[in-house]
Amino acid sequence: MGANQVADGASTAFAGPLGIIGTGRAARAFARGLREAGVEVDGPWGRGDSMLTSRVILLCVPERAIPAVMTRVPAAAVVGHCSASEPLDTLRPNRRFALHPLMTLIGEATSLHGAHCAVDGSDDAALETATALATRLGMTPMHVPADRRALYHAAASIASNYLVTLQWAAERAAAQCGVPREALGPLVQATLDASRSRGFAGAITGPVARGDLATVARQRAAIATTAPELLILFDAMAHTTRLALHESPPIMPGAPTLSSLPTSAHATSSHVPSAHVPSSPTGA
Repeated sequence: MGANQVADGASTAFAGPLGIIGTGRAARAFARGLREAGVEVDGPWGRGDSMLTSRVILLCVPERAIPAVMTRVPAAAVVGHCSASEPLDTLRPNRRFALHPLMTLIGEATSLHGAHCAVDGSDDAALETATALATRLGMTPMHVPADRRALYHAAASIASNYLVTLQWAAERAAAQCGVPREALGPLVQATLDASRSRGFAGAITGPVARGDLATVARQRAAIATTAPELLILFDAMAHTTRLALHESPPIMPGAPTLSSLPTSAHATSSHVPSAHVPSSPTGA
């Protein structure tokens, strides 16, 4: 069990009623999952609907909307939000908890069963409420304290949001070669499977892992010529791959050490221009 994983003995007796405020994908996913688990659910209700009288209320609304909703929440209710990093203090003065599934939520079709879930509470009882809800949904609760929630959220964004962005970048470059999006699918799936089962050292391949800097330079030059908007991303990924190689066990004979690689892929091909980043019209 991980250091922050909640013990198996945590209460799973929560039966409701649970009020849900919000009508988006998260609200629908929670409502369906809890009802299927036998929990009485009141809602989901819109932010402007009559305020709930449930003993426990879960807010599934954008972070910016929480303060306005809290002005209408009964003071006696235990209130939770499903934000990854919003401070619990946003839910003052009520007793409060956080419940964030480590899962992409796409509405009622989302299955939360088997996912991990970050939980926290303003006191032991509130934390137990969050833990019980996560367990009833078939998730593995993990206590992520307040001072680590932004870092936890960043990790989740890298694993999910930015993974999608990487695929967009790969598709954009591949399209310049006449390679369709679907052609990348088997490669992506095989890589994800290897990463999950074998970790970085067992899954990483390619020219950076082999120390083939001439190939890296050719790749970079091609990106600079045909898709310069991706050059910053390419350099960042090459640099981060080198860092990971430095921290991992040897992968193959001749694999490069951190000191054997230049600070930037740019150093291997000095004639390649830097990426042009258009200035923001707002100056931001």
